[in-house]
Amino acid sequence: MDGSSAQMTSAESLLLKLPPEARRWAESLPWMQRRYVLSLCHLMCAAAPEMRAQFLDDYTADGLISKVLDDRDTKQQVKEYLEKFKANNNLDTDSLRRYIRQFYIHSAQDMRTQPDLYLESALRLVMSSEERNHVFSYILGFELIKMMFRMSWHQHEKLYRLQRSQEEFLQTYIRPIQYAHRLNQIVVPKDENLFFARRDYYVKQPLMTEKKLVELAIATFTTEVTTHFGFSIIRHPQALVFDYHYIFETDADAIFPQ
Repeated sequence: MDGSSAQMTSAESLLLKLPPEARRWAESLPWMQRRYVLSLCHLMCAAAPEMRAQFLDDYTADGLISKVLDDRDTKQQVKEYLEKFKANNNLDTDSLRRYIRQFYIHSAQDMRTQPDLYLESALRLVMSSEERNHVFSYILGFELIKMMFRMSWHQHEKLYRLQRSQEEFLQTYIRPIQYAHRLNQIVVPKDENLFFARRDYYVKQPLMTEKKLVELAIATFTTEVTTHFGFSIIRHPQALVFDYHYIFETDADAIFPQ
């Protein structure tokens, strides 16, 4: 096979990776418009990952939001669960746009993959209806993870003791959050083996900015874990057993008397 034939085969195999309608569109373009597409491809390849992210955000956000909003039933389910857990339930256009952008940034940059995969993640979100449906599961899972990051370790204990699979919940969610608390000096255990000394840190409410909270949640949990957490609750209402009054409003002094 000569060089020109090999290049032709390579180009055809690349086009075959496109959805059929996208391939037909690309093949139907006249030369002048193909030049525009090639120029855009060149600029995207040469741009830094952050610049690609901004471009894709601006270029795809409105269309993605309209497609995500088509799934009204799931959106309503997620809003109801967020209300139940007393988490952020403001799923308006602006918040959805921020979450869509965060979803594919998290997918590509969740501390376990290369930043250059940002484009691949965005394209999957654009082309796959199943991927877009995952956005609501991701939103629910991420908001609940943020809620747990704000809990004291005493509240963590009460939450995981409510669960049917306590050890699994402890190892999957609570331990990684507490490790992040320690690592980032948000909760600093002192004299852990002394029962009464635990009061200083065990009932301490973690304090952090919203920006820091989002950064820690993304660094601690992969997109897959976050999305699966939300999806499991959408599919099975009792996947997370929750009692707001018991977790948040029980007086800590009853456990650690003065």
